[in-house]
Amino acid sequence: MLTDHLFRHESGKMVAVLTRIFGLTNISTAEDIVQDAFAQALKEWSFKIPPNPSAWLMMTAKNKAIDVLRRERLKQNYEQEAAYELSSQYFSIPIIENLFMQNEIRDSQLRMIFACCHPALSEPDQIAFTLKICSGFSIEEIAGALLLNTDTVKKRIQRARKLITDKSIKFDIPAGAELKRRLDIVLHSIYLLFNEGYNSGNKDNLIRKDLCEEAIRLAIMLTENKYIAQPKCYALLSLMCMLAARFDSRLSPEGEIILLAEQDRSIWSKELIDIGLDYLNRSSAGDEITDYHIEAAIAAEHCIAPKFSDTNWKRILVLYDMLKNVNASPVVLLNRAIVIGKIDGAKKALEEIKKIPELEKYLKSNYLFSAVLGEVYFQLNDFQQAQIHFESALKLTKSDAEKKLIEKKIKRLSRY
Repeated sequence: MLTDHLFRHESGKMVAVLTRIFGLTNISTAEDIVQDAFAQALKEWSFKIPPNPSAWLMMTAKNKAIDVLRRERLKQNYEQEAAYELSSQYFSIPIIENLFMQNEIRDSQLRMIFACCHPALSEPDQIAFTLKICSGFSIEEIAGALLLNTDTVKKRIQRARKLITDKSIKFDIPAGAELKRRLDIVLHSIYLLFNEGYNSGNKDNLIRKDLCEEAIRLAIMLTENKYIAQPKCYALLSLMCMLAARFDSRLSPEGEIILLAEQDRSIWSKELIDIGLDYLNRSSAGDEITDYHIEAAIAAEHCIAPKFSDTNWKRILVLYDMLKNVNASPVVLLNRAIVIGKIDGAKKALEEIKKIPELEKYLKSNYLFSAVLGEVYFQLNDFQQAQIHFESALKLTKSDAEKKLIEKKIKRLSRY
């Protein structure tokens, strides 16, 4: 439905610019105005949809904001940046008109991203609040995307709202050293959002393109601001574009996972790959190398290989060695072991996997570790151990697509 699509894509913009007017402490006022604008759209568009629906919604929200200013006179609580001008009825309308210009809308959205990812908020609260306020996701959609119940999502958002008020968080873009610190948090939140879409924990949908597209949209906004755009912003955007390029090849028409070695590379998005490579080139400026840079370089190696057999595994191992020095997470170490297996065989891969700190803990909590070990033991012809680990992986995953893949691997064992 058109209004549903527009709400997802326009509500974040509208809430951001209205929050610029009313202030973070009155963000509920901004949300109410947006809801009213969409309610009016549902009523009026049943007869005729306007030529430019987005502009119609913005105009309606602006007019409703002016009505609120005239009616309620809450100017003492408005955002500091606009408080002086808005204290005068004469100046309030032209100031609001200016805030609805495209460049000011983008500025307001950036302010909102940094507010939602303020370090006073916990990481889970940041993500839930970003999805609700910046991206226009409903409580139910956030719960489905993050595998939470609606009450938990509501509590996270309520907690974020309260902290924003209690801490008197400003609706601005930080500068200097604070910008670097806050930008790292923003980028991390965006990447977590993308990963939730790329390998969704959702039972029925392994891939949530809407989450991935939203993460990319937020990252693009960061790169379009000359004061915010830093090489690591381009690196993250590069990584997400090149991963998103493979969307159409990752699942069969029946919803079964297609592993990288078996994917049809002819349906990879060449346009997204080229965009990703361009962003990777832009990320090379400066002297900071982040995990986003290295992960993007790894993704690029896969994207430029015409066939799976042409993959430059030695080059990828060099990159994983670099990544290990920057971020030696268990998943990074597991992926590095897989690459070593491609070069030196399954026995060497098994040795590397056994070196992962607290491996037993991850074998009990993350299906991926057991699934990889099952495949390694299969390659070593130790079918009993392969069976044990595949069955463990099957119990740990909630995804129907992942279950089908593991069941297929278990069925394969019956031939031996």
